[in-house]
Amino acid sequence: MGCVDELRHRFPPIILLLALLSAFPPLATDMYLPALPLLQRELHAPAVAINLTLVTFFMTYCAFLLVYGPLSDRYGRRPPLLFGVGIFILACLICALSQSVGMMIAGRILQGAGAAAASAIVFAVSKDRFSGVQRQRVFIQIGVIVATAPMIAPILGGWIIKLFSWQWIFVLQTLLGMVAFVGVWAMDESLKPQKPPGFGEVAASYLRLFANGRYFSLLLTLSFTCVPVFAFIGSSSEIYISRYGYNEQQYGYFFGFNALAFVLAPLTFARVVRHVAITRLMPMAFTGMLLSSILLLCPWIVEPWRLTLPMFALTFCFSFCRPAGNNLILEQADRDTGAASSLMVFFYFLIGALAMWFLSFSSQDKVVVLGWMGVAATSCTLVAWQVVKRRIRVLAG
Repeated sequence: MGCVDELRHRFPPIILLLALLSAFPPLATDMYLPALPLLQRELHAPAVAINLTLVTFFMTYCAFLLVYGPLSDRYGRRPPLLFGVGIFILACLICALSQSVGMMIAGRILQGAGAAAASAIVFAVSKDRFSGVQRQRVFIQIGVIVATAPMIAPILGGWIIKLFSWQWIFVLQTLLGMVAFVGVWAMDESLKPQKPPGFGEVAASYLRLFANGRYFSLLLTLSFTCVPVFAFIGSSSEIYISRYGYNEQQYGYFFGFNALAFVLAPLTFARVVRHVAITRLMPMAFTGMLLSSILLLCPWIVEPWRLTLPMFALTFCFSFCRPAGNNLILEQADRDTGAASSLMVFFYFLIGALAMWFLSFSSQDKVVVLGWMGVAATSCTLVAWQVVKRRIRVLAG
């Protein structure tokens, strides 16, 4: 009983709900990554068409992020969340029943539209309920919990394929969506505007954010860090299964090992940030990503460790700076919290989806291309950081 009380104290129900909602994108994607080569055979579709189930998910996801944030500012957080989670549940069922690649793509498009509600509004709910350093701690807590999703999801997906079939992956996602729906239904509304803004004002909120130099420049700077991470997610099953010859379960272990970095990095950050300023930690993490990307280009490292070990280090550095980066971005916006949250996640995933699409069409050594993508993206981030760090507002302790 004492352990339960301690767990409830460290991770209150609202934190667990926000973490589950934040995990919708990795759960919707990483769990079925081991099935991608299998889907090519069963649905009689080429690799490019199967990759569209990834790219279209993130494209739709990005587009709807810009819708849900302002809607949550106008109508409150719960109504658009309930609507989005409901769409996610329906989409999971469509994917589970898919008999063709076209039907699968349609289901994935709907999944992206539903998952966007969760991602767009979670950060807004966090800012409603928490402030300053407390919100940074909440982001770290959520990050630790969410980090287990990409670590466990592909392993679970691999075993579901082995024991049942790939369709049951989407059945499980349906059940998780139902749990989230019940949680949102029971959640207290965190925003009760006295006078809801009109749609003209909602549209104007994005214009204000684009005109906010501190917000937008920092957003662009940090968004490029996701390029090598998303490119790896989109190509990892092809590299490990089709190129290296591992099966779905073995691929799940490799991907799970990489995702372990998502768990360790926020825990490490929570300790280090007590002694080192965020403005010093951020460029250290960017430099770590750059060095890891360079290691991907080293042919003398034995396969598959040439991909596995540098990507673990790169993912660690990315996840290390992500929660603090999100918080810093939101600190630059004094108003339009929902829109600011939506735009932030929109740029992360739009750039990530484009990176995923770019690598999927590459006919060259994907590990080498991935390395050069990481070098280019993190170099841009490091240079831009030197410019924007003088302008941004850092949260007070």
